[in-house]
Amino acid sequence: MKVKRQMKIIELIKNIDIDKQEDLTKLLIEAGFNVTQATVSRDIRELRLTKAPNANGGQKYAPMTHETQLSERVLRVFNDGVLSVDYAQNLIIIKTLSGMAMAVAACLDEFNKFELIGTEIMGTIAGDDCIFCAVKTEEHAIAAIGKMKELL
Repeated sequence: MKVKRQMKIIELIKNIDIDKQEDLTKLLIEAGFNVTQATVSRDIRELRLTKAPNANGGQKYAPMTHETQLSERVLRVFNDGVLSVDYAQNLIIIKTLSGMAMAVAACLDEFNKFELIGTEIMGTIAGDDCIFCAVKTEEHAIAAIGKMKELL
């Protein structure tokens, strides 16, 4: 029964944006499973579900993947390390906390892999508290900065 229930949970979260345990519990009961919220809570933990953004700007349950874990950590480092973002023609200049430039530059590389900020950045040079990012054009710099600010 547990395997069937957990398979149903996976099916439900793939098809419906569910953000509360109560809603998931209710849907499972409607599907014929005799569950309590405590059981659903254990299932969520065992299935390693996490909250992920949905299309409406809210959150929903989703399976935790290596990419999810990585992107959450990377976003946290980026948010914690960046002080300001600006540009001069085709260079993006990112000011960071002292000692954080290399870590934030590594985040930018990860963002490029997952195209979170597009693929505008051609390369980065990091010092102690400042990063220079080369992009092709000023328009690319403006686009990349807009995407970075959305992540902050």
